[in-house]
Amino acid sequence: MRIGLVSYRCENRNTAFNMNRIELAMKRAEGKADLLCFGEAFLQGFDSLCWDYEADKTVAVDLSSDIIQQLRHWTVRYGMSLITGYIEKDRDKLYSSCVVISGGEIVHNYRRISKGWKEFSKTDGHYCEGKETGSFQLCGKKMTLSLCGDLWDFPDRFRTEHLLIWPVYVNYSTEDWYDGILDEYASQAALAAEDTLMINPIDNFPVNHGGSFRFHKGQVIAGIPFDKEDILFVDIQ
Repeated sequence: MRIGLVSYRCENRNTAFNMNRIELAMKRAEGKADLLCFGEAFLQGFDSLCWDYEADKTVAVDLSSDIIQQLRHWTVRYGMSLITGYIEKDRDKLYSSCVVISGGEIVHNYRRISKGWKEFSKTDGHYCEGKETGSFQLCGKKMTLSLCGDLWDFPDRFRTEHLLIWPVYVNYSTEDWYDGILDEYASQAALAAEDTLMINPIDNFPVNHGGSFRFHKGQVIAGIPFDKEDILFVDIQ
């Protein structure tokens, strides 16, 4: 199974632009990947919320929305599965979620269980975390999803003998990344899984340098440069 980890630029509150980037990546990976993965909240941009529910509910999307339906259509058109983070609306609740789509169908929808995605001193009961973790299968491979701070707050809940997919939004400086932060992320991932794929988007405001990596037993074994829009292809046996 070949998986593409996409570090492309996204824009806050510009879902049309971000959808364009998703389709561009799918076109470039057509025939080269079985699955493409994007970072946390890539669909709307991680900093797309203002913590006013009446405004934020117009940014979030539900699983029955036209936008999700378009993503479902693309998985059929381009012949590959898709994982992307997004701000989810479910009735009057908002979540930082990650959806898995394959063959036009929603295979799995995971809601972040740690609260670091929101300004929790400003938010009310509309802004929620999920309660469940769990695995799914693609191409006969079992996988588990974790979003960003989940692996720092609750690593024990994600322990798996299978592949761990870790979409994040992490905007350290490149100096900090190379001065030990990247190794810390690899070590933290090893608390849950031997093999982890981390996906980080590029953003201009605030600046996020992106970068996607494969960690194995706490070591970085593959990656793409920071600040470069690229797709890291990894083969999973």
